Amino acid sequence: MLPKWLRRTPLAWRQLLKEKTRLLVALAGIGFADMLIFVQLGLLDSLFDSATKSHQNLQADLVLINPQFQTLFYVKNFPRERLLQTLSYDGVASVRSLYVDTAQWRSPETLMNRGILVWGIDPANPAFDFPEVNPHLDQLKQLNQVLFDRASRPEYGPIADLLQAQGTITTQVNDQTVQTIGLFTLGASFGADGNIITSDSTFLKLFPQRQPHQINVGLIQLQPGIDRQTVQAELQAGLPNDVSVLTPEEFAQIEINYWESGGIGFIFGMGVVVGFIVGIVIVYQILYSDVSDHLPEYATLKAMGYSDRYLLTVLMQEALLLAALGFIPGFLLSVGLYQITYMATLLPIAMKLERALFVLLLTIIMCSVSGAIAMRKLQSADPADVF
Repeated sequence: MLPKWLRRTPLAWRQLLKEKTRLLVALAGIGFADMLIFVQLGLLDSLFDSATKSHQNLQADLVLINPQFQTLFYVKNFPRERLLQTLSYDGVASVRSLYVDTAQWRSPETLMNRGILVWGIDPANPAFDFPEVNPHLDQLKQLNQVLFDRASRPEYGPIADLLQAQGTITTQVNDQTVQTIGLFTLGASFGADGNIITSDSTFLKLFPQRQPHQINVGLIQLQPGIDRQTVQAELQAGLPNDVSVLTPEEFAQIEINYWESGGIGFIFGMGVVVGFIVGIVIVYQILYSDVSDHLPEYATLKAMGYSDRYLLTVLMQEALLLAALGFIPGFLLSVGLYQITYMATLLPIAMKLERALFVLLLTIIMCSVSGAIAMRKLQSADPADVF
């Protein structure tokens, strides 16, 4: 025996199917609202994922930075001496330094300059865990040798194709001639359209105003079995206050906080709110029109003894059916838009299960709220209207 609420479902379903045009309009509206929410959430996730992808590839248990550090794209320096001081603490096995700055890359094809993020590493002790970088470490020890990020935007030129054809590429960075000798994969972000890796010596040559003893990021490797939080607390207490000691996760969170507070996160969040409100309005209009058109029928059901609760349950079932059916086209369209966006921007945007479930939940809430608002019209159905 089916539960009573399941036996009411066919009435809600038949109500929706009676006006097929209205049903299609409702599904299109809900799909559009879901698509808007999906796109905003997808772009927000891609913003954070792309901004912190480099952090995820650092070879470090702890990170040393300037306390005023906000983002990799506006770097703050601190004395290398602070990084070397950490070697005197129990549990610290080794340290690495990292330079970061933005330079002008001249495309070998168009000769146009474009900003690119430059990472300066010590080839004898690389800061990143990129398997593609390791075979080129000896070459990077020579001046003016760089590795190019194959996931950079195409405006930098067909670097991968030229490398395959020529072996090396001669171009200019900050008006200085460099040789591109290989590729690695990191990816574009909202702050940088491309990346190159070079040695610390070449980095300082590209940025002559930079001082060798002033670094941007210090990477600390701990001995096996050492408690990271204990060493972090000891370093923070013992080192001067011109540096902060963070875990890689905390370091990445600084980057996320920067983009959230910079307004971009707020804009994407507002897009989600707008999509949610649009969906509520669309579903409410559909349900309100449906109730208005069938008000005499609802009044007849009341006269036959059906309660307001029964009729309200039918209306809520209509709302939930609209939520389930409208989510499907919104989901499918969003998957396609994600692919188009990735091809156009190379940002890491893709559908995630948790995001799909979250938007489905929002859709159910959206339609339920609309049904709750439309109930006021249904409650006005009076059996006296039948006579």
